[in-house]
Amino acid sequence: MVNPSELHPAVFVVDVDGVMTTGQFAYTAEGKAFKVFGPDDHDALLLLKEYLPIHFVSGDRKGFEITRKRISDDMKFPVDLVSTVDRVGWMSARWPLKDIIYMGDGIMDPVVFEAVGYSICPSNGFFTARKKASHVTQHAGGDRAVAEACVYILDKFFGITDLAALQRGLKGGEWGANAG
Repeated sequence: MVNPSELHPAVFVVDVDGVMTTGQFAYTAEGKAFKVFGPDDHDALLLLKEYLPIHFVSGDRKGFEITRKRISDDMKFPVDLVSTVDRVGWMSARWPLKDIIYMGDGIMDPVVFEAVGYSICPSNGFFTARKKASHVTQHAGGDRAVAEACVYILDKFFGITDLAALQRGLKGGEWGANAG
């Protein structure tokens, strides 16, 4: 992990399950049927994307179509299926590790946290992930943790604290009548 004052973020990589969602999976006799995504995260991501590219990863092969529907189709962000044990290699092939802000919650994420420039964990993340994270949110995964992280990143790395000013500059778009 680099000194935050020396970090020049190139990308915000966000794990989906347990961060954007509650981490719980609802099954029927046919298999995985639902994931619960929380409020406010999409709005905050839209504010942050003006300053920092955002990319999502999920290791959930069986529920990836649900993830793709919400993240890629509805929210219009890139998402890739990447095993939790392959994330460091996958990220290093795309960006300098020292320039990555990564948000994860799972048992395997401390390894990623040690490799990237800055790490964020939701308050309900696995205890070893919380211990290794650069920052732990007050909110839980699937319940505004990503929104909180976006506001935190805007302040810490871009010096933006006036969200009202950002909101005044919005021109409909994702917030228009047909927003998802």
